[in-house]
Amino acid sequence: MKAVVQRVREASVTVDGAVVASIGPGLLVLLGVAPGDGEQEIAWMVRKLPALRIFADEAGLMNRALVETGGSLLVVSQFTLFGDCRKGNRPSFITAAPPEQAERCYRDLVARLRVQLGEARVGCGVFGAEMQVRLLNDGPVTLLLEC
Repeated sequence: MKAVVQRVREASVTVDGAVVASIGPGLLVLLGVAPGDGEQEIAWMVRKLPALRIFADEAGLMNRALVETGGSLLVVSQFTLFGDCRKGNRPSFITAAPPEQAERCYRDLVARLRVQLGEARVGCGVFGAEMQVRLLNDGPVTLLLEC
């Protein structure tokens, strides 16, 4: 499982011209699922994402976690994180999980985050849809998580 995590001031996902999810300050998470991913990887991400200490404290240092700031999460499925561009100019996606497995993992991760943080603090895109993602990166702070 891979996640590109961006600290944002705001972010939103639009599908077919309609905003399906939006957040204020928090984290935008672009999530890719690999064929072997399952319970262990989901549990790790659910623990890690809200606990990342990447928000400023009173001294301006990155010492606060999402759970301390009251911020939100926006999770968007993105199989292209597993695009292999080493050969040729067209990415290969054979290392990405099949859609059925990826959707199951994605939905489970979002559901667990909603239980942990509250329904209102966790938004998500539409799995498999053509989405437009808008964000105002804060910092900028962008991290790559792999498990």
